[in-house]
Amino acid sequence: MRGFYKGMDLSTLLEVEEHGGRFSDEDGPGDAMAILRRHGMDLVRLRLWNDPYDEKGRPYGAGTNDLARTMVLARRAKALGCKWMLDLHYSDFWADPGKQITPKAWQGLDADGLEKAVYEYTRSVLERLTAQDLAPDMVAVGNELTYGLLWPVGRWPAMDNIARFVSAGLRACRQVCPTAETIVHLDNGPDEGQYRAWFEGYYAAGGAQFDIIGMSYYPFWNGPMEGLARSMADAAERFGRDVMVVETSMGFTLADYGRYEGLAPDRRKGMAATARLAEGIEHPMTPAGQEAFLRDLAAAVRAVPNGHGRGFVWWEPAWIPVPGVGWATPAALAYTGERGPGGNEWANQALFDYEGRALPALLALEEL
Repeated sequence: MRGFYKGMDLSTLLEVEEHGGRFSDEDGPGDAMAILRRHGMDLVRLRLWNDPYDEKGRPYGAGTNDLARTMVLARRAKALGCKWMLDLHYSDFWADPGKQITPKAWQGLDADGLEKAVYEYTRSVLERLTAQDLAPDMVAVGNELTYGLLWPVGRWPAMDNIARFVSAGLRACRQVCPTAETIVHLDNGPDEGQYRAWFEGYYAAGGAQFDIIGMSYYPFWNGPMEGLARSMADAAERFGRDVMVVETSMGFTLADYGRYEGLAPDRRKGMAATARLAEGIEHPMTPAGQEAFLRDLAAAVRAVPNGHGRGFVWWEPAWIPVPGVGWATPAALAYTGERGPGGNEWANQALFDYEGRALPALLALEEL
């Protein structure tokens, strides 16, 4: 029987803990993953970057999610009785609609070479995980692939190459972890037309079959939840796939957290952008508003016709503001070519407050 998952992406958790992050709920201090599990989490999502270090071995930060660190968190999830989802980025750092940087080791490869690299890398990762009794229950082949992957060779609209690369990863999954459910993930869940065009193009290009259409949904960027509901229903019916919101979040406050980060003002962006984004959204950025959002989201996914709604994953619920844990180190900014600062821009969307105390949305999770 297909499950409905209440998942959490905990990819930065090790780094938060290493820098002093502490967590608690109504029972007192505890491990964040165990607290989330106790309140209903049954799936842990973990991203994997190919080589998140520069040539001098300096880490890129934001979890520095190499395979060794991913294994540590996956082992903890399994020990708690959770299933886990491997989120392959096929990049050395963040991959999203704004950037899909080809890993350093794959730079200069043509389409044939990249297809082979994706297959061999995916197979190697899954074999190493399986050898450690850490085979994932779900595998996302790529992260937010709206504009492709492995740029420039696999950049939209080069769907022939996109389909080749994704299919190579799916083939490796089927061979090494045949029982794992596979996911192809785009951003902006309410954009029904985007999903229709992308997957029609993917199948027309000979893309391999998979199990779940993954969607990101952030109300402050993507608009009302009713649009997400329509898009999920359309995708499930049109393509005969299950759907899952594999990334989502909602703020619980607009109060600044600068003093927790310990960064100089020129090293952080503060809350101004978040405040602008919060204008006009359906749920207020308060603890009660965050809880209402989570309840409504769970209901919307459960309402996808014919049981095709498979659950949700809250993105980085434990990324509380502690000094030294930001979205990019100087080494990472040099790699991506982006401008800093690289502080935490997510703490007001966690399921723990700035002191690491469980919020009402987390406490309500088991009821969903």
